Amino acid sequence: MNKSTINHSETFLLKNLISYSEEATVSKILTKSQGGNTTLFAFDKGQSLSEHTAPFDATVYIVDGCCKVTIDSKEYQLTAGELIVMPANIPHALEATESFKMLLIMIKS
Repeated sequence: MNKSTINHSETFLLKNLISYSEEATVSKILTKSQGGNTTLFAFDKGQSLSEHTAPFDATVYIVDGCCKVTIDSKEYQLTAGELIVMPANIPHALEATESFKMLLIMIKS
């Protein structure tokens, strides 16, 4: 099953597709299929994604703001325009050092 919440063959600005919500994390699935998905997130300052693992590589692209990404106990500070790959089966976490938006890309196959 292929699912999309955005129109195909149209241009858009990622940062305009989602809004911040005070003291919350907001997510919006852009595309989803058996092969993977793309999800847009907006984290308010202080919000986080606790340490966990995933069975597939996860690519994070920072759309707006900045955040701290921890992969296997090593910390990275990312700002808008930067990208990092979180390897499969390795513990990782994210923390909003200020409000930030990110695109998460998961390819399963």
